[in-house]
Amino acid sequence: MKFTLKTAAGQNYEAYAYTGGKAFDATKPTLVFIHGVLNDHSVWILQTRYLAHHGFNVLAVDLPGHGRSGGDAPSSVEEAAQFIEALLDAADVKQAGLVGHSWGSLIALETAARLKDRITHLALVGTAFPMKVSPALIEASLNEPMKALKMVNVFSRATLSAPPSALGPGTWVYGASMALGRRVLASNTLVNIFHRGFLACDSYANGLEAMAAITCPVLFVLGQSDQMTPPRAANSLIDQAKAHGKTFTVAKIPMGHHQMSESPEETLAALKTFLGLTV
Repeated sequence: MKFTLKTAAGQNYEAYAYTGGKAFDATKPTLVFIHGVLNDHSVWILQTRYLAHHGFNVLAVDLPGHGRSGGDAPSSVEEAAQFIEALLDAADVKQAGLVGHSWGSLIALETAARLKDRITHLALVGTAFPMKVSPALIEASLNEPMKALKMVNVFSRATLSAPPSALGPGTWVYGASMALGRRVLASNTLVNIFHRGFLACDSYANGLEAMAAITCPVLFVLGQSDQMTPPRAANSLIDQAKAHGKTFTVAKIPMGHHQMSESPEETLAALKTFLGLTV
């Protein structure tokens, strides 16, 4: 599904969101899924299809300048949060839950802080604050993106092949993720969205203030073998939620940074419990 939005310069562009194979119905509860650096909507395919068939609208976005979305690729978490707000307006969604992975978790957090009661649920998957990126990886993403992509996928994966519950026995999750990264990088010929996304993660400084400002329940979904954003890297956000009396849950699940494909059932189960689904 595509929505017409405007760039900062006032030019129209189309933003894409996957709806889980169901027609969008603004009267249903809505969940917006936000991907991380050099990913797109497809990383959420297993969770969004289920939720779309169990009472929710799902909008799994391609961020601007990524995949099927036009527009200017955001250079900061704050710019990306503005996009999520504009998308909700364009879709005529009064309230929504947000689910974000990695960079997308910071975008979801910042959006929830800005929109307050308009956000009903906030799920942070593979999150960290601060989300610092090593200088070597930032440099490689600019000058040797294929080398950086290999580095990211080695550290993001706990296994080379998915368990039977994922995309099928023997699915080469490393190779599939490499192919996705190459495709997303090639989708924008104007800027290096790999490097831009890493800089946005590395420079975001508003995480603790944002956590203090949110008004909705929070779910932290952390990978026990995550080397990109280890579970301990979320402690500052968890401690802030606790200090400010937020309602929050921490779910630690197997596998690494890409919980959605390596631990799809566990990730979905955590979301279902958080959303009050019993089916």
